[in-house]
Amino acid sequence: MSSPVAPSSVSSSGTAPFAGQGRVAVVTGASSGIGAATAERLAADGFSVVLAARRIDRLTELAERIGGRAVQLDVTDADSVAALAAGLDRVDVLVNNAGGAFDTNPVADADLASWEKTYAVNVLGTVRVTKALLPALRASGAGDLVFVSSTAGLVSYEGGASYTAAKHGVHTMVETLRLELVAEPVRVVEIAPGMVKTEEFSLNRTRSQERADAVYRGVREPLVAADVADCIAWAVTRPHHVNVDLLVVRPRAQAAQHKVHRETD
Repeated sequence: MSSPVAPSSVSSSGTAPFAGQGRVAVVTGASSGIGAATAERLAADGFSVVLAARRIDRLTELAERIGGRAVQLDVTDADSVAALAAGLDRVDVLVNNAGGAFDTNPVADADLASWEKTYAVNVLGTVRVTKALLPALRASGAGDLVFVSSTAGLVSYEGGASYTAAKHGVHTMVETLRLELVAEPVRVVEIAPGMVKTEEFSLNRTRSQERADAVYRGVREPLVAADVADCIAWAVTRPHHVNVDLLVVRPRAQAAQHKVHRETD
């Protein structure tokens, strides 16, 4: 891979962006949705992108198109994560994007298997990948740790307990990590999207195309994956003394978790 870019490549005045050229970015959950859009955007911005996810066929197709590298990864499997880390010469940016929601049950009817899956992917998987790649981020001299969380990690709502609990866990973990790494050359960035229309998220959660479509019905211009990718790319190309602690991004039609304007025909 390319030789490291020294932190001194950033202007001491802080006016020049911290460019992607020569930097290596690892994106988890890169086979679809926000992860795929982020990999594509970072590649366009000059990063050498490592795309990691379970579905190697989809990864390979995208990696070939953007000039990246596809690596099969299951964030819930320790051996899989260890293999990812062992196969990387350097890491400048880690985008912890892998995650998901898998039910809409109220707490009284909790599906504990779904809760375990939600925590395994969103919380434990994120911690596992972060722990494995943090030494390389430190060694880069100017590392970026990006967490794609959710407004569900900031505000709770009915029918979302397994997911909101997991994302609250991610949010708290990110805040803690930022405190622990304050003296080190690693930025800790959290991007918290609201309503984002992707091909799989709501379908995986509701298990019904009709119910998934209803989530966005009447909402003028919900966010799409490329909007979130744009926020991630902006955050990691700021001068490295600038830390975007938390960026909450919603469509204009969503004023809050429970306040969504829906137009009628």
